Amino acid sequence: MPTLSTFEVLPGKPLPLGARPHERGTQFAIFSRHATSVSLLLFDHPEDRDPAEEILFNPEKNKTGDIWHLFLTGIKPGTLYLYRMDGPYEPEKGHRFNRNKVLLDPYAKALTGTFRWRLNETFGYDPASPYKDLSFNTVFDPSGVPKCIVIDDYFDWQGDRPLNYPLRHSVIYETHVRGLTASPSSGVKHPGTYLGVIEKIPYFKSLGITGLEFLPIMEFDEYEFRRKNPLTGEDLVNYWGYSTIAFFAPKGSYAATGSLGEQVTEFKTMVRELHKAGIEVILDVVFNHTGEGNELGYTYSFRGIDNKIYYMLDENPRYYKNYSGCGNTLNCNHPLVRNLIMDSLHYWVMEMHVDGFRFDLGSILGRDQKGQIMENPPMLEMIAEDPVLRNTKIIAEAWDAGGAYQVGGFPGGRWAEWNDRYRDDVRRFWRGDDVTVGPLATRLTGSSDLYLRDGRKPFHSINFITSHDGFTLRDLVSYNQKHNEMNGESNRDGSDFNLSWNHGVEGDTDDPLILELRKRQMKNFLATLLLSLGTPMVLGGDEFGRTQKGNNNAYCQNNEISWYDWNLLREWGDVYRFLTLLIHFRLSHHAFLRPEFYTGTDGNYNAMPDITWFDERGRIPDWGHQKKLLALRIDGSEAPLEQDRDESDYYIMFNASELTRSFVVAPPRAGMYWHRLIDTSLPPPEDFHHPPGSEPRAHPQSRYTVHSRSLVVLISR
Repeated sequence: MPTLSTFEVLPGKPLPLGARPHERGTQFAIFSRHATSVSLLLFDHPEDRDPAEEILFNPEKNKTGDIWHLFLTGIKPGTLYLYRMDGPYEPEKGHRFNRNKVLLDPYAKALTGTFRWRLNETFGYDPASPYKDLSFNTVFDPSGVPKCIVIDDYFDWQGDRPLNYPLRHSVIYETHVRGLTASPSSGVKHPGTYLGVIEKIPYFKSLGITGLEFLPIMEFDEYEFRRKNPLTGEDLVNYWGYSTIAFFAPKGSYAATGSLGEQVTEFKTMVRELHKAGIEVILDVVFNHTGEGNELGYTYSFRGIDNKIYYMLDENPRYYKNYSGCGNTLNCNHPLVRNLIMDSLHYWVMEMHVDGFRFDLGSILGRDQKGQIMENPPMLEMIAEDPVLRNTKIIAEAWDAGGAYQVGGFPGGRWAEWNDRYRDDVRRFWRGDDVTVGPLATRLTGSSDLYLRDGRKPFHSINFITSHDGFTLRDLVSYNQKHNEMNGESNRDGSDFNLSWNHGVEGDTDDPLILELRKRQMKNFLATLLLSLGTPMVLGGDEFGRTQKGNNNAYCQNNEISWYDWNLLREWGDVYRFLTLLIHFRLSHHAFLRPEFYTGTDGNYNAMPDITWFDERGRIPDWGHQKKLLALRIDGSEAPLEQDRDESDYYIMFNASELTRSFVVAPPRAGMYWHRLIDTSLPPPEDFHHPPGSEPRAHPQSRYTVHSRSLVVLISR
């Protein structure tokens, strides 16, 4: 590294923020309104305690407004750096500056550190003091803290562009970079990494999904927990990653070739290769809080840079508002924080080529600086209307831990939403609850009760049965209760509201009748999901019976509980086949990709409404009666555009009761006959007929016997 005697310190420019390499050196810029002094520390090695150089910013030359900036000649990509800041340490007034604590650049594009962050060195207060966070930590030791890395943005994208699939043509697969291939059963050369994802592309192509939604990959400290598995004694880690600490930096430990900048190249390579295969990349992003925790948490970055700006503080500013349930809440509608979020989104789209974002606890982005829900939140409107993000998928988890619940009412007309009401209503029906069939009908047809009134479309509903947060699909049909003992919280964590059913035995069983019924129910759920209007999301591994042994909150399990066991494909191959055929069927039949809600009217004057509802007797259903039976007929020819019209009609029958029932079947269009496409009560390959055109004609045409807890689809030809 050049020394102070060999490089020149120039004034630099206030924008852009972060570290930006140039031919002659590197520009550094960082925001702090309340700091009284700022230093840039340069390091030779990731675990160095002492910086090779410390450069003090001259406020007369190196500060414009609230931005501290300088240009260092001779500093190249790969240089390691941190900041330290001085200013008031007055927790009662919201200030927590401590020049003994090194700070990560909020705009850092990569961090070193596949090693464990040594947390004691990151407390701004003395953890041994009885005064807790009112005390002051005088220890200076950057050796246990990751260093920021100067990154060159150049990459050979080979002409790559975002795929921009319409939501209605999308099938999303939620997965985890590490968990996807960490198990030896994955058979990849680079397990648990970005490169490992690339090795699974042929599998994704065969399955037919259009996009991967990754759990958080922005840098976080996976060793922040200080608990052990009570059964094994192993350390529990932050596996999910919902504790972001660097909003521009891909996780270093997910790289196969190193974490000194290689993670950036590997992430870009993964995106490029997925795009070549026609698969989009959606990131689960956590802009609602950071990994610094509450007033007794760590000082990694934002807290030591300008605590009062970055976080929502309580009326007593020593404390943090906690709408995230994780100790703090980012002050998302402060102009400075809005800029940070927008800059991060722009970076991931423009430089990293991602196709979309799912916003964890998205309702927090609609709270003002006092924590109140805003009618027209600037942050959410900026994201929705931003020209760079115009074709980027934006998906909200439309609630938070502070009581906000906005499913169906999330501000901004472009947002799609995780639809938990879809999940719950479909689970209730197939569990056999004594409920009316109206909610199921509404969810099957795009949730017009939620999205019609503000002009949104069926595809704005992200439909799902399972997600990372809760039971896997196999566990949903295998457990009545959660079993989270290995999380070290005495099974108190995780939701008790699961709407699950074990079908007679809790957990694993050798009973062939129970196993057959569980598989049938899994197929019922998957068929319902893929045949509903809306955008389907499948939890990764559900297609081959992935189990977490009843753990419905595996956030801390970086082990076989969370990792995909690819050996299960042999035992559960019929479910994999079933979902694969469902996906290909959905994407090739426009009746299930409608851009508009059904009207129940005959729009093309062929004597058949676009959708017609029936009970098992072929009559109009009694929507107020508790019943576990429903049927519907879809006129595939009803579509506003010629290219969206379907040659076939469809008759779908649902029987969630414990009895086999005979359904009266209404006729298809004149000159056509019903053929059996799907019957989940039948063994493979009879459960889903393939290839197209091989479906046997239904006999008789006017009736069909639907076995208990089964779904049947007839197609007209």
